Amino acid sequence: MGKRSAWGWAVAAMLVLGGCAHQTRNVDPPPDEPYRIGREDVLDVSVWRDPDLSRVVPVRPDGFISLPMVGEVLAAGKTPKELEAEIRERLRAIVQEPKVTVIVHEVNASRVYVTGEVAHPGAFPMRGRVTLLQALALAGGFTDFADKSALMVIRRDGKGVPVNYADLITLDDKERANVWLGPGDTVVVP
Repeated sequence: MGKRSAWGWAVAAMLVLGGCAHQTRNVDPPPDEPYRIGREDVLDVSVWRDPDLSRVVPVRPDGFISLPMVGEVLAAGKTPKELEAEIRERLRAIVQEPKVTVIVHEVNASRVYVTGEVAHPGAFPMRGRVTLLQALALAGGFTDFADKSALMVIRRDGKGVPVNYADLITLDDKERANVWLGPGDTVVVP
């Protein structure tokens, strides 16, 4: 076999084998954005030196909270700082230079959903950042009938991210292979 022929076979083999390579879609963690208050969260609203105006209040399903002397305030979708500013502005009519602090006492609105062939499908609260592997663990793992090669992460905006479970557990760089979930994402295990 001549040098040219051997070289040609080597190039052909590289092309064929290169086509067999598998690349996992890396989904970066969601950016660190300020927390936005959600429905069913519980807030600790404190007015400095005025315990009568301070309250621990739940965010109602319509997104509002009720405070004495302030009334109804839309909380859902705002950051704690934005809500502080709105409450402070409303209190200026009755309190001289009000100092308001809003602390998210309980995070109940941020959930991920896992459905399909898992031991315990359902909604799971997000405590910080959650990966696909962590969500699957919260759901008790796969049933015997799960198609682990066809997982789907459906984002809150409706876009789907297909995932093969084998890629998550076999790649050397687990951090890059894993998929980060955001509030409202749904994991479907067919």
